[in-house]
Amino acid sequence: MQTIFIWVKCQLGESYDVADAAIQEIEQVSEVHSVSGEWDLLMKCYLSDEQDIGHFVCESIQRLPGIKDTFTTITFKAFS
Repeated sequence: MQTIFIWVKCQLGESYDVADAAIQEIEQVSEVHSVSGEWDLLMKCYLSDEQDIGHFVCESIQRLPGIKDTFTTITFKAFS
């Protein structure tokens, strides 16, 4: 299992619609947080080991209406 975080910039006024669509339409998206600063949303996604991260981001996330830009962070290890 791969865990990635995707920082998302939205078109003005679209953040809540983008967050709702991501949660409802993309099963790999486990959480979406509204954040302050340069980015509007932070999405936590779980992908299978076989799934290509680039294809997932380009074909699933970036095609959601209202998204202007993304920045993907790949994780290595979760500590708890």
